Amino acid sequence: MITKLIKEKIFLNDGKYINIETGQLAKQANGSVIIRMGNTILLATVVISKEEKEGVNFLPLTIDYREKYSAIGKIPGRYLKREGRCTEEEIMTMRLIDRVLRPIFPKNFYKDIQIMISLLSYDKKILPDVLACLAASSALYISKIPFTEPVSIVRIIRVNNSFVLNPGIEQLKNSSFELIIGGSNRSIIMIEGEMKEISEFELLKAIKYAHKHIKYQISAQKRLRKKIKLKKTTIIKKKEGQNFFNDKIIKLIKYNITKLYNKFYNKQKRNEKLETLLKKVKQKMPKDSENEIKYYFNELKKKIILDLMFKKKQRLDGRNFNKIRDIWCKVDFLPEVHGSALFTRGETQALSTITLGSSSDVKKIDSVIEQDVIEQDQQKFYLHYNFPPFSTGEIRIIRGISRREIGHGNLAQRALKNILPSNNPYTIRIVADVLESNGSSSMATVCASTLALMDAGIPIIRPVAGIAMGLIINKATGEKIVLSDILGEEDFWGDMDFKIAGTKLGITACQMDVKVEGLNHEILAKILLKAKIGRLFILGKMLKTIPKPRLFLKPQAPKIYAFTIPKSFIGTVIGHGGKKITDIQHETNTSIFIEEKNNLGRIEIIGKKNEEIKKAVRVIKSLIFIPQIGNIYKARVRSIKEFGVFIEIYKGVESLLHIESLLHISEINFQKYDRLEDFLKIGDIILVKYLGVDNKNGKMIFSNKYLNNTNT
Repeated sequence: MITKLIKEKIFLNDGKYINIETGQLAKQANGSVIIRMGNTILLATVVISKEEKEGVNFLPLTIDYREKYSAIGKIPGRYLKREGRCTEEEIMTMRLIDRVLRPIFPKNFYKDIQIMISLLSYDKKILPDVLACLAASSALYISKIPFTEPVSIVRIIRVNNSFVLNPGIEQLKNSSFELIIGGSNRSIIMIEGEMKEISEFELLKAIKYAHKHIKYQISAQKRLRKKIKLKKTTIIKKKEGQNFFNDKIIKLIKYNITKLYNKFYNKQKRNEKLETLLKKVKQKMPKDSENEIKYYFNELKKKIILDLMFKKKQRLDGRNFNKIRDIWCKVDFLPEVHGSALFTRGETQALSTITLGSSSDVKKIDSVIEQDVIEQDQQKFYLHYNFPPFSTGEIRIIRGISRREIGHGNLAQRALKNILPSNNPYTIRIVADVLESNGSSSMATVCASTLALMDAGIPIIRPVAGIAMGLIINKATGEKIVLSDILGEEDFWGDMDFKIAGTKLGITACQMDVKVEGLNHEILAKILLKAKIGRLFILGKMLKTIPKPRLFLKPQAPKIYAFTIPKSFIGTVIGHGGKKITDIQHETNTSIFIEEKNNLGRIEIIGKKNEEIKKAVRVIKSLIFIPQIGNIYKARVRSIKEFGVFIEIYKGVESLLHIESLLHISEINFQKYDRLEDFLKIGDIILVKYLGVDNKNGKMIFSNKYLNNTNT
């Protein structure tokens, strides 16, 4: 039996539209939808467990997003010829979806939920990641899962002072910023993006514009749900912590936490005291309710501490709401690496190292989408973030790179990407190791990595600093506290984590997550203003350590010299069977890479000593002869074809023949010939004028028709 297809349409600001469809595919799932935009098609399904998961105090939500190679008509390159483990790009999309969906679910809801999104067809003009969130939200909203209201995500850029929603790949390359913004009908829930030093005002303007269009997508989801006539679902609420403990235990907890709060212990001491208190509470409660005890203890602890913050206007470590923790930095920390820096802010510490490589060290990507989105040059810079368990005093089995590490590393990389010099010849790899963590290790990574780049002698445009802002909302009164440079506990207990990185001129990257249903534009403006003040303060501390990039690379760093030659000379430099280039490398103790790029031959010479590099450059340039536009040269006819003659150009008056090129029939003479052999013979010496390089094929253009064609 074929069921009825139910559709809704969303119109975008540039005439494009998105279709949401349900009713025909994956009907055994609790909810399923198809999203279509152009020829990009995604399928999203959601399934919920029948029973609640035991022993958890968080929503067990699983997001699985996969890009099928068949979507672009490609067979995977792996040995098994199947899609393998998730790419970093797929993981980043999963994180985006999770971050915008999770705050919308009701509290105390612990059923397993699995959302699976598959990219079935990929139109190269339309990126699928933001559509994946729309698909996930739509599938949830038309199911019977208690999902209080739909959400959506849009990507927004600015091209020629105009905002563009859900842009194509080519448009992305010309934008001053790229923002991914998620929200509900009432407020903003998630922000992710990279910028080229934009102002706080510009960021707010883009957020407001994006939110307006998020509302259109939410309205479409509501219309779709109305068409399928879905009944409302009821949510069973659990009792609160105040009712779980008796008055005596509540009094014990309040007394000890208040005492602890007033001592301003460090993180380790504070945790020890809280563990001791929890053990006392467990001794006074039934043994079979350990999970509930821990959950309600934490809920009560959070309420007590936040109440104290609102009353005393101070934080766990004694700071006021705007104060940044103590900062100390050190560069040149590791003697043998190409650049290094240690950045410590309070109890958060990051060590960043720089490794400089050649074009052979670029990050190669094998994915459905990213090969079209990112050019190889943009992969000459990448940052790897490591968050070992000892950084938080824990023991944990390390099973590869976590999603958290991928996400935090991506944020730090985006913060720094646009301050690198455009003519940078190096592949740059940053490894950031978090040695200690108590709040905002990703922003400490940005600071440490900026200092490491400066220590390595990379002439960055401007230094970048990062800060994490927090927000605490009094649910009873609506009072809000904005916190600068948040602690780990403030992130865990608070209602928002807003990471903002930038230079003295503007923002370069940001990431915001909330645990409430979102924030309005007024509070976002207040947070951004305070973040700017904090960012500039941190920058000032950093620049006292190293005020500007070193003028020279470290002695142990490789030196690179890159230049271009006409494409026709690539073979000359390589030599027969690669013999010529091998001899040059051996003679000069350098490594030489040649590639064809933009119809030119790009040569990259890598060595430890400048003298050796200069010698390699001299040898290569002695092999080639680049004529000057407008100059006249002697040429010998080597062969004659119907379309023209192949000629060899003299390097000098009497020097050996060195360049081979085509003299097209249209450039030989104003007269027309039935047979070129009647006019020219192999071995003839003629005069030719150099006109330049053909932009289409990179070949040199010579002409003979403006000159006297007398044989010499």
